[in-house]
Formats: sequence, structure tokens, C-alpha cells
Amino acid sequence: MFKRTFMLTMIILVFVLPTLSLGMVKQINSKEEITNNMVEMKRQMEYLDRGLIAVKVDNGVYLSWRLLGTEPDNISFNVYRNGKKVNHSPVIDSTNYLDHNGSLNSIYYVRAVVNGKEMKPSEKVKVLDKNYLSIPLKKPADGITPDGVSYTYSANDASVGDLDGDGQYEIILKWDPSNSKDNSQDGYTGDVYLDAYKLNGKFMWRIDLGRNIRAGAHYTQFLVYDFDGDGRAEIACKTADGTIDGTGNVIGDPNADYRNEKGRILSGPEYLTIFDGKTGKALATTDYDPPRGNVSDWGDNYGNRVDRFLAAVAYIDGRRPSLVMARGYYTRTVLVAYNWRDGKLTKLWRFDSNDPGNSKYAGQGNHNLSIADVDNDGKDEIIYGSCVIDDNGKGLYSTGLGHGDAMHVGDLDPSRQGLEVFQVHEVPSNDGIELHDAKTGEIIWGLPTTKDTGRGLSADIDPRYQGEEMWAAGPYGLYNCKGQKISDNKPSSVNFAIWWDGDLLRELLDSNRIDKWDYINNQTINLFTAQDCTSNNGTKATPCLQADILGDWREEVIWKTADSNELRIYTTTSVTNHRIYTLMHDPVYRLGIAWQNVGYNQPPHTSFYLGEGMSYPPKPNIYLASNRETK
Repeated sequence: MFKRTFMLTMIILVFVLPTLSLGMVKQINSKEEITNNMVEMKRQMEYLDRGLIAVKVDNGVYLSWRLLGTEPDNISFNVYRNGKKVNHSPVIDSTNYLDHNGSLNSIYYVRAVVNGKEMKPSEKVKVLDKNYLSIPLKKPADGITPDGVSYTYSANDASVGDLDGDGQYEIILKWDPSNSKDNSQDGYTGDVYLDAYKLNGKFMWRIDLGRNIRAGAHYTQFLVYDFDGDGRAEIACKTADGTIDGTGNVIGDPNADYRNEKGRILSGPEYLTIFDGKTGKALATTDYDPPRGNVSDWGDNYGNRVDRFLAAVAYIDGRRPSLVMARGYYTRTVLVAYNWRDGKLTKLWRFDSNDPGNSKYAGQGNHNLSIADVDNDGKDEIIYGSCVIDDNGKGLYSTGLGHGDAMHVGDLDPSRQGLEVFQVHEVPSNDGIELHDAKTGEIIWGLPTTKDTGRGLSADIDPRYQGEEMWAAGPYGLYNCKGQKISDNKPSSVNFAIWWDGDLLRELLDSNRIDKWDYINNQTINLFTAQDCTSNNGTKATPCLQADILGDWREEVIWKTADSNELRIYTTTSVTNHRIYTLMHDPVYRLGIAWQNVGYNQPPHTSFYLGEGMSYPPKPNIYLASNRETK
């Protein structure tokens, strides 16, 4: 267990390092330049409060709070109920606590303890009577298309960001009309809306993307992140004439209507807009790049492949976040990187598979993407399906295995150096299901396929094997990270995985339920079902969002109620003795939350191996954007 590894490391540091020879000390000091470079490459990360949450359970009150990635290893905590400390000694081995004497009327806060001194108290919280926060929603009114078809609205994908700089996340929710379309389908759609809500349920603003933005999973990829480092997140997405920002101002021509007789939008200007997170006001609007150009340049002449969009946040300079907007992945592929700094939107680079020397990058994109520093230079790359674009906008490699629907990037095999990519592919091949090295594209192992493999998942669900287990839709079994088949049976869920209960294994998230894989009997066991809630995006059955929003390092999940009148943020109430800093301060995980709503939603992963037998996770090399002291 990583705690024992950590304690052994501390013993070595205390007792062994002082005995090092002077020559060894000089050798360590000779690396000062490397250390200074690492300090300079610290990443901007958001300031967060404790995220304290209290839930009434059968045997008391369950409490959970954040450990920040910037805090010292020796930090501990005291828990206070109604102003009085309830723990006999500081909590050092976890960031949760079960208060057997707590009640629904109790008020709690926690205080960090560093070197025997108590820090300022956290925010005070009341006790929830259920294991979720409820956010009432303002559902948009029903509508009628120009050809007389009625439609309604349901809550869809969501993201989080600290929109007002108070150290707490807000929810940004996309509303999906019932007539939203896949790009392959003709037909009018209703407008797409983006709403912002505080965790206490307060409605903040609404953006109406207007009639000239079509509704569907491939059209609106919205990014929520603090791009300029002022301590407050912005929203970035594609807009058009008639978009109305959160303060009621219209972008472009309010009367323009570029929809053709098939409901498609294949003409007219396209924009990229940065919105203020606190008000929803449009701060800057520019022409969208990559542009549409000729529709037929993207693989067909009726408007399917031209409107396949992806987007992500990446630290391409290693220090501050940039936004990457993309178009196309079946044939032509174009990515453009921007900075939003000091009130200015600046274009950094443009990658186009049509440019000389880039032909091997055409047709390699997924319905999703991931961001990670795959070459360990401190700067992020864009894992664009079967190819990777380097931080400088140049192609790094292409596996040539083509398009796929699902992909997972992280330290999936901790026995190997660096990160790995598990991917399933649409085009049958000897490596239609495969694991490859994230830095080089080298295929580590693969399975032959004879048809489109639409789903695949990677998660540590069996403690008997080091690393994550992997499986895919179709007539395949369950494999360990070395490519060895460990069972003919596999979980029926191939959608999301979540850290939910008290152990280090990952659970299965599918539809409105969380299951656990019983690796002894090769079957799933239901742990939790969210009553009256439902999932998004058809058979993909994804939540509005899965992220480490509150409490300790375990993840929360946001589902909508079946009538879309309410969002519920569900949290675990399982006590754990594992202590890990908030996953939102891990670079790969935090950026995974930013791209989770993009295309075909995928679950986030961490930059380090998080599973049974893990080592103590390395402290992230970050600084807090707001420069506020940890409370």
C-alpha cells in the first residue's frame, strides 16, 4: 500500500540522507538547473476551498473534504461540530470522518493543522439528509421548427469551473432539444442553451447559441476553464450570428438565418467567443478557425464531416492553459491553438493534415480526444485519436489505425515508463483493440477485430493483476494491462468508470447506477442506483458530468432527474483510509474534466496510476492562480 511506501521514503529522508558523502551532495546540487526549470514550468491551477460536505448516514454524519495539491505532506485536520472539536487526535491518514454523534441539525467545519498549529476554519456546512446536492433547473420553453415540428428540452452534458472566484465550483449545463441531430441526419433542431448554476442552486445566466448553431453531440464543444489566470473561469465555444450572451447582447446579425431546406447550416460566418464566467457576457469574438471552407473538402458534400468538432484545454507552454479548437477527423483534420490573456484572444498555431508532410494524420481522429504530456517535457500534447499533435503544433506520430469511438489515456500500466493509450477502432485490423505507448505510438499489444468496435473501457477492477484491466464491446473477454486474457467474462458496462467506494479499485458507472465488478464470481454487483434520475446521450448512457467536485479524492456524479427539472450531485458516503490530494489538482485529470463533454463523452483518468498497489502519488507541480492562502 502506498502509505507504507511513503513512510519508508520519509525514514530514508530523515536518517539516510544526512549520511550522504559530500561528493553525493555536490552531485545532487549539480542538478540545480533542472530543478529551476521545473519550478519555472509550474502549472497554473485553480484555487479551491475545502469542499467540505456532510451527509446524514445511519450511524452518524459522514464528512469529507479536500486535500489540495499544494499542501505539505504532514498536514492533518481537526473536525468541529457546532464549534467544538469532535476528534481526539488530528486526522492524518484520510480526509474523511464519521461522526457518530452528529445529527441533521449539526453545523460542521474543519481546520487544517500544520506543525502543530491550527489554520483558519473552512467554510461551515449543514448536514444533507441524502447523499446529493439538489440544483433546481430553469428548463427552456418548448419550441416549433420552421417545418412545424414541436420539440422539448432536456438537461444534457455539463462542466464545472469557478466562475466567480470564491473557491467553489459552479455548474455549466448544456440544454439539448429533443430534435437534436447526428451530423449524418437532415432536419431542423431547436436552439442550444448554456446555463450556469451555483452549488446552492442559484441561477447565474443563460447563453442562447441561436438558430445558426445546430444541436447535436458533434456541434457544440464548450470549454470551461480559467484561461487568463485571474482566478475566475471563462467559457469558450463556437458561436454564430444571432447568439445571445448572458447579458442579453446579440453577437453579429440578429436576423440572419443560414439554415437550408434540410435544416443544415453550411453557409454564413462562424465565430469563436470567449464568455465571462460570472455574467455570461461575450468578452471577445473572432472568426472560427478552422473555417468551413468548401464543404466537400472534408469528405462529403452534404454537410456531415465538415461539422465534426472537437475542443480541449492544453498547457502547450507548460505553465498556462490554452484552448485548442478542432474540426474534422474522418478525413481532413485541423487543430488551432489560442491564448486568452489580458483581454486578448491570440492565435498560436494551426495544424492541418492537408499541409505537406502531414498526410499520415488524416483520418486518424476519434469522436473524442485527450490531453497529456506524453513526452515528459512539461508541455501538453493533443492525443487526437490515433495520432498525437505536439505542443508546438507539429505532428508527433500517427499509428495509422484510424478513427475510433473510445479512448483512455493515463498510467494504465504502472510497470512501464510513461503513459499509455487504450483505444478501440472502427476499421477492423489485427490491432482493432490495442494498447500503445503514448509517447511513441508503439503498439504494446493488440487484438484482431472483424467489425467496428464501438466501445472500450480501461479501469483497475481486479486487484490480483497490477495495473488497469481493459475490455471492449463484442466477443472479447477481460484483459490485464499486459494483454493477457484473465477471464472470458467481462463487465456488461463499457461506458464510464468511477472511484466511488472506499478501496482503490474503480467502480462501473452506467446509466443511473454504480456497480462493482466481483472478480471472484465474474459478475457485477450494484452498489448504488440514483432513483428518479436518468442518463444522457442514448445508449452511451453517460452522466451530465463525473468529476471530483466535492469532498476527498473520490468522484461525484451529476445526473438529471427524469423530468429535467433538477440536477443532483451525488457523493459517496463510504469511509476510506486512503488519502490522496484532490484529483482536480492533477493535470491530466483536470483537463479530462474540461474535455469530458466533447463528442462521445469519456471518463477522466489521472497522470499517475491510481489503483490497487499504487505508489504514493507525486505532488503536482502547480501554483494557484488566485495567489490566495489555503484556508
